Amino acid sequence: MTTQQPIRVLVVEDDPVAADAHVMYVGRVPGFVAVGKAHTGAEARRLMERTAVDLLLLDLHLPDVHGLQFARSLRAAGQQTDVIAVTSARDLAVVREGVSLGVVQYVLKPFTFATLRDRLVRYAEFHAAAGEAAGQDEVDRALATLRAPSPAALPKGLSAPTLERVSVALRDCAQGLTAAGVAESVGISRITARRYLEHLVDAGRAARSPQYGTVGRPELQYRWVSGKSHERR
Repeated sequence: MTTQQPIRVLVVEDDPVAADAHVMYVGRVPGFVAVGKAHTGAEARRLMERTAVDLLLLDLHLPDVHGLQFARSLRAAGQQTDVIAVTSARDLAVVREGVSLGVVQYVLKPFTFATLRDRLVRYAEFHAAAGEAAGQDEVDRALATLRAPSPAALPKGLSAPTLERVSVALRDCAQGLTAAGVAESVGISRITARRYLEHLVDAGRAARSPQYGTVGRPELQYRWVSGKSHERR
């Protein structure tokens, strides 16, 4: 009986803190191993010349090259490594271009470990498929595994529509909001607002800090966490 080799992942991310986090995330998913990290396209290419890589976790906005341009150069050189793109851009034209270059999944920043784990597990299922498909249904199932990830489950008692309304309220207020402010804006109770806000903090989408007043205990102020400010197309 042969032991299946882990899927070898190269993390390509210019932010050192984010790169370390992504390497840690990859290492926590069974069946995957991070074989290295690179902060530029040139560094990634050098690592790939001496290390076998099955999958790139590729930031699209590198200091020396756009991620899609880097992927295009790999294909031109006959390199077939799959790519999961990491970006804060939401331009669907970029998504369409990436599909033609071997980008098998997109992960929007900021993301949690659970989000990346879902993408990696689905990629592993697709990667493990072998042999000839029995028919169209089997082909469709394989592609659905890769292309249609299910949304991450919310904690019990939280709903996606309300979470979206809380997120919009927070994004639209640059100076931040308290739980009371969110409750008033969205039309929910303060306790409910705090549950949603704490979920956003846990997911890395919001940050909290104490707001000191003249009397009583400080109140927590929540602010939306955006992606890297230098990211662009």
